[in-house]
Parts: sequence; C-alpha cells; structure tokens
Amino acid sequence: QLQLVESGGGLVQPGGSLRLSCAASGFTLDYYTIGWFRQAPGKEREGVSCITSSDGSTDYADSVKGRFTISRDNAKNTVYLQMNSLKPEDTAVYYCAAGPAMLYYSGSYFESDEYDYWGQGTQVTVSS
Repeated sequence: QLQLVESGGGLVQPGGSLRLSCAASGFTLDYYTIGWFRQAPGKEREGVSCITSSDGSTDYADSVKGRFTISRDNAKNTVYLQMNSLKPEDTAVYYCAAGPAMLYYSGSYFESDEYDYWGQGTQVTVSS
C-alpha cells in the first residue's frame, strides 16, 4: 500500500521552530517530486515548498522564503520541512504530496492537482 505519513506538527510560540517529516511506505520517494502544502481554516490549500527527485532543486512560496527549508534523505525515504521564525499566519494543517519526477520542471509544482499521493496532514499551530 502506497502511503505518506507526516509527523512533527504541534504548538509553538511565534519565533519558534518545528521540523516536519514526511515518510513514505510502499514506494520510493527518490523517483518523485515532493511538495509541502498547507491549508488554514477557511482558506484554500497552498503550496509551500517542493524538492525534485533528481538534483535536489527546491523552491518556496514567497511567504516562507528564508524561513523554511526542505530537504530529503533518500536512505530514510523521508522528506523534511524545517520551519524557523514561525509566525501566527503559518498556522495550518501541513500536507506532503508526491508527484511525477518531472513535475518540478513543468513549473506547476504548487498546483495540488498535479500530485498523485497525499499524506493525512499534521497540525501546526503558532500562538503565544
């Protein structure tokens, strides 16, 4: 069974950090573009970051550039999202998704419809 499982969410104060993990089972992440998305209450799902399957190229939404870092550990079949300097507006359910290997080069990597597999999400709450 192909599955993605996110972990690492929680409650953190503004300015704090969290590291989210996205672990795959039943398939190898090496061959997929991996995206992180988030959805806040009452808002549409938005792309946050992505990483390629090949050369590790990455991209970020403007709202998180300089604060979030995506990385992958192929040996552990896991992708991470390091989130620093968190703000209340980062509060959302965070999802990871796996899409075609060439998705990154299409430029459509922040379009959720382009992804084939999704995790169940992990809640991140930034509040004092």
